[in-house]
Amino acid sequence: MQLKSQVDYFGRALLEKGTANPDIVVLDADVSASTKTSYFQESYPERFIEVGISEQDMIGIAAGLSLSGKIPVAAAFATFIVGRAWEQVANTVARQSLNVKIVGTHSGLTPSADGESHQSIADIAVTRVLPNMVVEVPADAAAAGWATRELLDRKGPVYLRLGRGSFPMIYPDDIELEVGRAETLLDGDDVTIVSTGSMVHVALSAAETLMEEGLSSRVLDMHTIKPLDCDALEKAASETGCIVTVEEHSVIGGLGGAVTEAVSERKPVPISRVGIKDRFGQSSRNYQALLERYGLTPEAVAGAARKVVESK
Repeated sequence: MQLKSQVDYFGRALLEKGTANPDIVVLDADVSASTKTSYFQESYPERFIEVGISEQDMIGIAAGLSLSGKIPVAAAFATFIVGRAWEQVANTVARQSLNVKIVGTHSGLTPSADGESHQSIADIAVTRVLPNMVVEVPADAAAAGWATRELLDRKGPVYLRLGRGSFPMIYPDDIELEVGRAETLLDGDDVTIVSTGSMVHVALSAAETLMEEGLSSRVLDMHTIKPLDCDALEKAASETGCIVTVEEHSVIGGLGGAVTEAVSERKPVPISRVGIKDRFGQSSRNYQALLERYGLTPEAVAGAARKVVESK
C-alpha cells in the first residue's frame, strides 16, 4: 500500500492555489519546514508572514488580513494553534465568521516522540463547538490536497486537521469529495464503522477481518466533522442497526461524541466509540506502538464491532 504525506500534499495544494490567487497570504509559527508552508514561502516570500512561536498573535494578524480582503492561511501544530490560540479563534475569527483558514498539522498522536505536550487529542472537540466553523479531517494525502483547494474557495472560518508522517493512500490524487457529506468506502449490512482522518485505513482493515468472519461492514469516511452528515448516519443506523466510531482523538467531544449526539436524536442504536479514553498522550519513539497502546488498531476496531453487533 502506497504511503504519502498529508502535509506535503497540503503544502503543494497551497502553493497551487496561491499561484492562482494573489489574495492568499500564509502565516507561520516557526514551523514552516514541518508544515510544508515553506513551499509557499520560497515562491511568494512577500505573502508569507513569520510570526514566531506566537500562535495567538498569528490568529489575530490573520483576522486583520481577512478584514482587509485577504485570504489568510494560518498553519502550525494542531495542539498549539487551537490550544494556545483558542480564545482568539473563538472570539476573533469564529464569532465574526471571518474568512480565515486554520490548519493544524501534527495532530493526534502522530508527533509521538515529542510527547504528550505536542499530541493533539482535543482539537476536534474545541473547534466543532464553535458556531460558523467548518471542521475537516482528511483520510489521506489526496484528500488533504482536495480539502486545501476546496476550503480556500469556501467563504468563512475553517479548521483543517492533518497528521504528521505518511499514511496509506485511500483515494486517487484527483479525488473530489464534498464538504459535509460522508464518503461510503465499503457497503455492508451488519455494522457501520464511521471513521475519520488517519483511522480510515484502520477501519477498512477491520472490515476486511470482519468479512472473513461473515460480518458485513459499512465503512464511512466522515471527513467533515462539522457540518456532520446526519443523513448518512441515520441511514446507516436504520440499515445496519449498530455503529462503531474510530478516531485518533479523545472519544469525548470528537467524532464519537458527534456521531452519538446525532444518532441518539434521529435513530438510536447501539454505538461503540474507539478512540483515546479520557487520558493524555504519551511519549514514544514508535508511533505504531503508541497506537497499539491506545487500542487504535484494526484488531481493536473489529473487537468493538463484534460486541456492538451482539448488542443489537
